Amino acid sequence: MLKAIKLKNIAIFASGRGSNFAAILEQIQRGNIPAQIRCIISDYTHPPVFDIAGKAGISTHWVNRKQFDSRDDYTIFLLSLLEKYKVDLVILAGYLKLIPMPIVKRYKNSMINIHPALLPNFCGKGFYGIKVHEAVIESGVKITGVTVHFVDEHYDTGPIIIQEKVEVLPDDIPETLAKRVLKIEHKVYPEVVKAFCDGRLEVVDRKVLWRE
Repeated sequence: MLKAIKLKNIAIFASGRGSNFAAILEQIQRGNIPAQIRCIISDYTHPPVFDIAGKAGISTHWVNRKQFDSRDDYTIFLLSLLEKYKVDLVILAGYLKLIPMPIVKRYKNSMINIHPALLPNFCGKGFYGIKVHEAVIESGVKITGVTVHFVDEHYDTGPIIIQEKVEVLPDDIPETLAKRVLKIEHKVYPEVVKAFCDGRLEVVDRKVLWRE
């Protein structure tokens, strides 16, 4: 008798259109990732990602620091949401706020983010979206890419899970480069989520090992 696979519960933090969320959701719906997305949390009242979630029947929550009297209250509320949904994995998909420290600690090596460059380059506070690609082109580098990493206490400094290169073409503008990088994001992010949910990722001394 086959043993039933326990699905991982996922929470998505997103601020915008949610294309990476959509790519992950598609692979879950196809049965390729043993998980279920329990909720979407955003710091905006109704970002485009909520429309995707609504069509899939996924709960959405607007949670902004300004709604709360203190940062502690804000953090406690976020933690309570994640506990309510019994979340195993937190995925940042274009989320622009720094996650409160107690949540980062609670989900150490269970919270992942994607960055549209090869870390540790073109990263840190203020480096997101098209701003990253503008900086890449201005620098004159020939290779950029995608990095998926675990989240730690700072912007873009957690253990790197996977990186994939993207060539910077001589006639690239930020928008054309962004389009090619995003295509790679949609490929590698679901791969990482699947590996996590399959129990194939292990962190040893800040190095991420992929097990067969």
